[in-house]
Amino acid sequence: MKRYVTLGISAALALAAGASAQTRSPQLGIVRLDCGNGTVKNFNAFFSDTNEYPAGPRVITDSCYLIRHGQDYLLWDTGFPAAIKGKANDMGAIVARLDKTIPEQLATLRLKPADIDVVGISHMHGDHVGQAADFPGAKLLIGEKDLEMSKGPKDPFGPWRMANAKVQPMEGTDIDVFGDGSVIALNLPGHTPGHMALMVKLASGNVMLSGDLYHATIARQLKGVPPFNTSRAETLASIDRFERLARSYRAKVIIQHEPGDIGKLPPFPREAQ
Repeated sequence: MKRYVTLGISAALALAAGASAQTRSPQLGIVRLDCGNGTVKNFNAFFSDTNEYPAGPRVITDSCYLIRHGQDYLLWDTGFPAAIKGKANDMGAIVARLDKTIPEQLATLRLKPADIDVVGISHMHGDHVGQAADFPGAKLLIGEKDLEMSKGPKDPFGPWRMANAKVQPMEGTDIDVFGDGSVIALNLPGHTPGHMALMVKLASGNVMLSGDLYHATIARQLKGVPPFNTSRAETLASIDRFERLARSYRAKVIIQHEPGDIGKLPPFPREAQ
């Protein structure tokens, strides 16, 4: 009799373990991709509407991120266009450069553009959407107003204007990207009407990717606002919410344009988990 009771308990434990495995969230990882860099000719004039930053040139990075959620992949931002690779592209206020395309870096990870399930765009500006069209099979995650404002002859989102294209617009509320609370696109308008940042809840600790809420550490320190933002008031409200989330989740904040923040994640191709 004891033998059968033992077998019954073992079977129950096995079933419980199986149920736990089924409900456990897939493993998360994040890799930084180099999507270019730029020399801002006059950092203060371009990025501060209160004349508080140091004047003169300053180098900024253009960082993109690959988030692995089990077998699924989210590409966060797509950097400068591949067409400027190997060139110094004078865009007026900024001289932009790109050494490697995103597909070239994905190949190092043994991935192809078709392996990307979701392309998340923090906002509509050219240094964040340049290579988006290289991933036409992915679902596009973007602020609804930014998607609408991008229409025109240089529309970077042509593949997603087609019938039956996979688009998930943010319409004023956060989006749970994979449905398990592990990766959250945050509704933080102001830089553009549909601007987003990203929360990634790694096992090693939470990470928040800034989008263009900030362009440098000094902007975060001073709560600086660029003169070209669509709404100063919305930007400041978004800064307040972002910082409160960062404190409550004890998150590591990564400013995507800040060279000093590159070292907060392992060097490519290593993955933070």
